Amino acid sequence: MTRFRPCIDLHAGRVKQIVGSTLRDSGESPRENFVSDRGAAWYAEQYQRDGLAGGHVIMLGAGNDEAGLSALRAYPQGLQIGGGIRPDNAALYLEAGASHVIVTSHMFDADGTFNPSKLAALVAETGAGRLVLDLSCRRVAEGWTVAMNRWQTLTSLQVDHATLDHLAAYCDEFLIHAVDVEGKCEGIDEELVRFLGQWGRKPMTYAGGARTLQDLWLVQRASEGRVDVTVGSALDMFGGSGMRYADCVAFNARLSAS
Repeated sequence: MTRFRPCIDLHAGRVKQIVGSTLRDSGESPRENFVSDRGAAWYAEQYQRDGLAGGHVIMLGAGNDEAGLSALRAYPQGLQIGGGIRPDNAALYLEAGASHVIVTSHMFDADGTFNPSKLAALVAETGAGRLVLDLSCRRVAEGWTVAMNRWQTLTSLQVDHATLDHLAAYCDEFLIHAVDVEGKCEGIDEELVRFLGQWGRKPMTYAGGARTLQDLWLVQRASEGRVDVTVGSALDMFGGSGMRYADCVAFNARLSAS
C-alpha cells in the first residue's frame, strides 16, 4: 500500500521548499517556495509524534550538516539523510541516528559516468541494508535519465527496469525525484509513477509535483500501491495551500486499517 512519507529539505542551514530545477552552481539563488522559521529538529519531532517513519532529510549544498544532524538526533532511526554522502562521512550520519543514508552523485564520476566501483565502496562502508539510491530523474526522449550535482548534470544512467534490476543489489530502497516537476505543485509525473510500480521489487518513494490529497490516491492507483510518495511545497506545514499535513497522516492511517 502506498504511504505518505515526510521530508525535510535543507538549504543554507534552513528548512526550505525550493523549485529543484532552479538549483545552480553559478551562485544564483534558487527559487524558494517557502522558508521556515522552525528548525529541522522541530519537523522531525512532529513526524515521530505522528508515527511517520522512513522520511528523508535532503541537504542541498553546503552549510546543512548541523541542521541535518539535529533532525536525526530528534528522531533516531526514523529518518534517512542525503546530500554529499560519501564513504568517509556515511558513518557519521548513521551513528547520529539515520536509518539510512541516501546517495546520488557519489555513484558517478565528475562527468556523469556511472562508476560501479564507487558505489561498491559506499556499500562496503554502510551495507546495502542502510543505503538508499536517489535516482533523480530528468525526462529525455528515451524516457528518464539520472541527474546529479543538484540536478544540473545529466549522467550516463538511463532509468529503466534493467537499471533498477542492476542497482537493486546495492541498496535497501530507492528515492525517485521527478526533477522536472519538483517544487512546482503542478501534479505528479503519472507516467513515471506507473513505470516504477510496474517494476516494484524494492521499496520506493516518489517525490515531485504532488499538489492535493488526490495525488496521493493517484500514486496508489498508478503504482498499484507499490510506490510511496512525499509532499513538499503543497503541504500546509511548508506554506502550501493544496494539502493539509493532518490529512496526509490520516491517509496513512486509513490505508493501514484497510
